[in-house]
Amino acid sequence: YQRQSLPALRATLAPRGEKLVIHVSNFRPVKRVDAVVEVFARVRQQVAARLLLVGDGPDLGKAQRLAGALGVAQDVVALGERDPVIPLLSVADVFLLPSEQESFGLAALEAMACEVPVVASRVGGLPEVIDHGVTGFLHAVDDLAGMAESAVRLLADPGLHRRAAQAARQAAHERYCDSKIVPIYEAYYSEILERH
Repeated sequence: YQRQSLPALRATLAPRGEKLVIHVSNFRPVKRVDAVVEVFARVRQQVAARLLLVGDGPDLGKAQRLAGALGVAQDVVALGERDPVIPLLSVADVFLLPSEQESFGLAALEAMACEVPVVASRVGGLPEVIDHGVTGFLHAVDDLAGMAESAVRLLADPGLHRRAAQAARQAAHERYCDSKIVPIYEAYYSEILERH
């Protein structure tokens, strides 16, 4: 995972130069897609932005109906399942992940590797992946106002965004690259095999 230069895709998704907020998931209740839309609606009050919903699942329709109720449906784009997702991450500015629970946060790590700062819930393994205030921002699950404020800060301050994007990429590649992680697994497996 690394960011690609895709100006044509960016222009298609943000035709008026809007910022792009992205959420990638399976749209199950634990992902709290309603919270994604609520946070985006708050962001949209302060920053010209569009929300990209990538993936599919039982709560996608609910998210789209909420976007309509909040008056932001024209700026919410449901793109369905996409593989690979790297091109979409490559044109995004902020990744929203207000999940109720995350075991590790692979989607956040993939976004970070593509230089997309993440605004997320402080749950599960996300604090392991995201350094609050450095590679992104973490908030209590119910702090939608705080998540929106962090997203606005990243979108409105190019210097902060650039620093967070670079730190996110560096953290993803240094801490979780295969050349570092695979030897750890191999050593662990060898240790277990030697015991038995």
